[in-house]
Amino acid sequence: MSDEKHRSITGADLRNLVQQTVYRLRVQGQISGGLLPAISARGRPTITVDDVDAITGARLQAPADALITPAAQDRARERGIEITYTPLTAGESPLSPEEEALIAALTRQLAADISGQTEDEIACWCRTDCLTKCADRVVTIANAGADRIGLEVSTPPSSDAIASLIDHTLLKPEATEADIVRICREAVDYGFASVCVNPYYVPLVVDMLRGSQVLPCTVVGFPLGASMPEAKAFETARAVRDGAQEIDMVINIGALKSKRYDWVRHDIEQVATNSHKSGAIVKVILETALLTDEEKIIGCEISRDTGADFVKTSTGFGPGGATTDDVALMRRVVGTKLGIKASGGISNRETAVQMVAAGATRIGASAGVRITRGL
Repeated sequence: MSDEKHRSITGADLRNLVQQTVYRLRVQGQISGGLLPAISARGRPTITVDDVDAITGARLQAPADALITPAAQDRARERGIEITYTPLTAGESPLSPEEEALIAALTRQLAADISGQTEDEIACWCRTDCLTKCADRVVTIANAGADRIGLEVSTPPSSDAIASLIDHTLLKPEATEADIVRICREAVDYGFASVCVNPYYVPLVVDMLRGSQVLPCTVVGFPLGASMPEAKAFETARAVRDGAQEIDMVINIGALKSKRYDWVRHDIEQVATNSHKSGAIVKVILETALLTDEEKIIGCEISRDTGADFVKTSTGFGPGGATTDDVALMRRVVGTKLGIKASGGISNRETAVQMVAAGATRIGASAGVRITRGL
């Protein structure tokens, strides 16, 4: 690939990020007045999980101005589908001249802020600092099966990149409606992947996130995992009916440790079936702090083979949280087929960076704002 072509692709990626961010701010009413009236009135095509599932080949061709939901991106990675954009013809633009000028100015400023270069000068400017400036590409590498990624952890990933991996979580039993409203607003402001709450609050979260790209997420069989499969199936069906697009279920830990693998498989299948028929994805929580390495491997294999979309380390309510060793082990077992969510005890950006380097593609944390700010 020529240096000139590399620069063109990278510049386009940067501009697309700015364009999507401006659109999100406009939809949320954070850009007032008539600054971007055409975007609000016209809307933009959105690529969802259903669009990805309908693809029979290895490539999905999206319109040049399409918005790709996080869930659709995850599903495309899981299925090995490349999402490409239909190139615009010469002189064509989905934006008005005023919008083009605004996006161009923001892109130039962003390029200068993050690299000290102009947009046209950006090529592979991450050098050896890949996780800081190309976090999305590092995630792609992890999905391809890398067990470790070398980096200087002292240099954190860019805020936008790490934010897009975070499930902003509040599962405390004493959480109030005001607390849920606050984390939803934070998730939209920072561009988090999802907001994860207890099932009771799913309708509120759906309302709060409407019009944004942040997904409603909830938990099933939480936090012990010891309820019956039929109960988990009912919880799942109700959650997706209420609008949840991601389901984090707790595996039956006792059944796994008792080697009742058929029961564990049935348990996951019940949740996966009720989730997938409504387009929601499933993350299986192993509670790794309670398992031996052999049990972690078996739990990952059963999850992979019974239709889970992710495996997840912890509930955050167990005796321990995510570790890089557990994340790396899980990545080796599931390979490229599943995403990995690291959760439990991730309270700062340095720890989040380490989890991504070990193979995590999602970060579950109540400290999403703190992580994104690099505190």
